[in-house]
Amino acid sequence: MTHLRYLLATTAAASCLLLAPDALEARVTAFDISSTTPMYDGRRFGKAGHIERIEGIAHFAVAPDDERVAHIDGLDRAPTNADGEVEFSTEVVILRPTGQGSGVLFYDVPNRGRNLSLALLNLAGVDDDHFSVDDPGDGFQMRQGHTLVWSGWQAGLDDDMLTLDIPALDGVTGPSRDEFIFDDTETVHRERLSYPAASLDPKDATLTVRPTPEAPRETPDGLSFRYLDEQTIDITRPAGQDAGAIYEFVYPATGARPAGLAFVATSDLVSFLRGNPGHDASSPIHHIDHTIGLGISQSGRFLRDFIYQGFNADAQGRQVFDGAMAHIAGSRKTFTNDRFAQPGRFSRQHEDHDFPGDQFPFSYADTTDPLTGRTGSLLTACRATDTCPKLMHTDTSTEFWQGRASLVSTSPWGAPLTMPDNVRLYFLAGMPHFNTWGTTPQDKAPCTYPTNPLSPAPTMRALASAMQAWVTEDTAPPASAYPGLEPGTLIDPAVLHLPRVQGTVPTPPVNALHVMDYRTTPPAAGAAYPVRVPNVDADGLPQGGVQSPYVAVPVGTYWGWNLRDEGVAAGDLCSLNGSYLPFPAAPVETDSRRPLDTRYKNRDDYLDALRQAANAQVMAGLMLPEDVSLVVEDAPAFPTHRH
Repeated sequence: MTHLRYLLATTAAASCLLLAPDALEARVTAFDISSTTPMYDGRRFGKAGHIERIEGIAHFAVAPDDERVAHIDGLDRAPTNADGEVEFSTEVVILRPTGQGSGVLFYDVPNRGRNLSLALLNLAGVDDDHFSVDDPGDGFQMRQGHTLVWSGWQAGLDDDMLTLDIPALDGVTGPSRDEFIFDDTETVHRERLSYPAASLDPKDATLTVRPTPEAPRETPDGLSFRYLDEQTIDITRPAGQDAGAIYEFVYPATGARPAGLAFVATSDLVSFLRGNPGHDASSPIHHIDHTIGLGISQSGRFLRDFIYQGFNADAQGRQVFDGAMAHIAGSRKTFTNDRFAQPGRFSRQHEDHDFPGDQFPFSYADTTDPLTGRTGSLLTACRATDTCPKLMHTDTSTEFWQGRASLVSTSPWGAPLTMPDNVRLYFLAGMPHFNTWGTTPQDKAPCTYPTNPLSPAPTMRALASAMQAWVTEDTAPPASAYPGLEPGTLIDPAVLHLPRVQGTVPTPPVNALHVMDYRTTPPAAGAAYPVRVPNVDADGLPQGGVQSPYVAVPVGTYWGWNLRDEGVAAGDLCSLNGSYLPFPAAPVETDSRRPLDTRYKNRDDYLDALRQAANAQVMAGLMLPEDVSLVVEDAPAFPTHRH
């Protein structure tokens, strides 16, 4: 409903932005620097020189009646200052070069308050416990001379993460819904609610259980809960319930916030740092000519939502991001612009299946949805203000199974779409959702198969460089390479022919999508959209898109999906985990795939083929020349034994 109200306001907002910019109040009111620190023990990064870290707090004010923010849920109930404005703030971290800079501000939208861009592009590690830029990896981004920026957009995170501070809405209550999956056989589970309960009377709340998202919600004997405090409950499971069962708790909540201010905070901060007028403070950085935004997974969904909701135009109607890279977002947006938002939730085939953030529009191309009658695209708002960025959208195999990525490139009735000139789509075939470089296969509960170890880092480094050239020099990047843009490149998963491995032919379910009615809690499902997946070869490897050397010259099958094991919702998809199944060294009856000894003479032969595939990627503009040696030297293990 919030998105619908927004679309109705788009034309009026665009008119206000273009005709009366001085009437808009949203702005950075102050930027408090808490520290300026030299980084990385004085290490130099080529012409960019040393790197300096700036930490600070950006303060904002916005008038609740501004047309630009009229669709932010709950903003009209937020407390205001003496001037009638809502005040809020965010934590900011900046890495700036002390030498020759590129003139590019590279903004990494934090993922749950963490930095992921250094892991993706610099081959650094990920610190899941707190926000960190302490590991520069191989220094790839620093050598570009970019000014790197992170800021909080998600409220309520731990103190060690980058957070957004927004006001609470006093006296506002409403229904909230949480889902829990235990994945074990403990009798009692203690769970934390997303919001404090407005009432501790058990009669005001409902707890149900079901084995799969499609199954009816039930309240069997033995299922119960009790409040320990306003935000903690104990759930007692019924005897004999599957370990992967879904427990849904619906309760009256308090603690609502205008969480959509996340978009304003990001928009106005980048506007301020790039030197756009209309702010009350002085920027701590200078000489910014271009801006690029990167969002990974949750933050990729945020970046799509940010553009969709019109925030690539700042309060003065000027463009915020010149280029945007939405990575591993699939066709989703976020559950952010809601007074009881849960931006950490996102739909998967088994987990959080019915949460908001995945409804029409899905694509950057204009379409009409035959199921709802709605028309538009993710770019409708930025077209109205002439602020659309140059955009790269990259998905792995996981997003086609869990993120309904086929709806990015095909219409809601399954027909191929033509992308606008400012959009490129890239499918990273055979890749799992997210890995750091150098990951190895792992046995991970509750999944059936070993995990997929691949990382698209070399491809993403090339695309980041191509985005820089596209934004700064208007040099066209590689053409889109994404299933669905051409007829026959996506198929119904029900007719997918997978190979026999370990004596069986797996039958993974796709994450289905229905029109959802969120006016009720829990929501009601309507008609289904067609969700398609890339076809596979005889080895089960997905076809089309960008074929990494490790996929083009394989030693095993790489899938973007994994299956839940027996006793934990067996046969459903195992969250975002991919699978890796090495080829048999020699023929075996339980495996229909061609054995390794018929593919390569030895490891040297394999490495030669890998080098050729990597050089082909360089010629296509999808790998940097300096990364060929990285790919070959870090090649997967090659079995030396023969049966």
